[in-house]
Amino acid sequence: MEPTQIRLTIPDSVDPTALMGPADSLLRRIENAFDAMVVVRGNTISISGETEVVEQAATVFSRLIRQIEIGEHPVSDDVDVVIEQVKHGGRVKSLLSDDVLLTYRGRTIRPKTDGQKRYIDSIRNNTITFGIGPAGTGKTYLAMACAVAALKRREVGRIVLVRPVVEAGESLGYLPGTLEEKLDPYVRPLYDALFDMTDVEKGNALIEQGVIEIAPLAFMRGRTLNDAYVILDEAQNTTPEQMKMFLTRLGFSSKFVVTGDASQRDLLGKSGLDQAREVLEGIDGIAFIDFDRNDIVRHSLVARIVDAFDSYEGGGRRAARG
Repeated sequence: MEPTQIRLTIPDSVDPTALMGPADSLLRRIENAFDAMVVVRGNTISISGETEVVEQAATVFSRLIRQIEIGEHPVSDDVDVVIEQVKHGGRVKSLLSDDVLLTYRGRTIRPKTDGQKRYIDSIRNNTITFGIGPAGTGKTYLAMACAVAALKRREVGRIVLVRPVVEAGESLGYLPGTLEEKLDPYVRPLYDALFDMTDVEKGNALIEQGVIEIAPLAFMRGRTLNDAYVILDEAQNTTPEQMKMFLTRLGFSSKFVVTGDASQRDLLGKSGLDQAREVLEGIDGIAFIDFDRNDIVRHSLVARIVDAFDSYEGGGRRAARG
């Protein structure tokens, strides 16, 4: 069978160096991922090999060209994400022009997958959005970006970041220090996301002023959250009673985002996240967005880890039933 060949033309608006990477590092990354021959001459990319592989490699190059056309500069991690999406059948569309936030470092945060695009749209169009899926899909990070963007646009007066204080399989005992110091290990992931979007000094100033509040879920009882962007992270570790308590804190001119991963639950009994879906799905103003392995945008190995555990756990359940 004759090999298939596809030729792509690099637009004049695209710097070939940005597309190929320093010392052709991005080109080599794509070549290593696909069993195809890639030849670049001037502004023409020629890809030869089996039809499916050639089409996949061409899709990767096309996606990177679109990124550069809208002002992004792809790095190796971006290439790995696109390769994983294309190889595993993830649909790749022109999603990247939908900016969410420009960070203080000048980096643009925008959705990179179909699932992330649906998530962002849902957050914008609904009062309460649930983002449910595996690690690395950007559930908390994108919610934080939307919150910071809303604060900058003065759509809300404050951001409230909430987490259940649940130990992940190990006892931390009686930690020394103030209440804030005791809670720090639990809310550190929220700080990490926040400080990736705002200058650390400015972020700390907003926290000290109460414009950004980070609190354990137990402290939400009795409160009404008006004019606020509220994110509940790690919601799989809530009880049904805690979830009901949290959702009824909703006040006027507020938006809630709830994130969770059912596969990383650290509590026994029914999850408040599961019950919320059973009770609330279908209500106007409340949306549930499911992420899958095609939405994972961390290191490419994370997607394979998720697949491996899903396969192992699925096999274990089948064996148990047998």
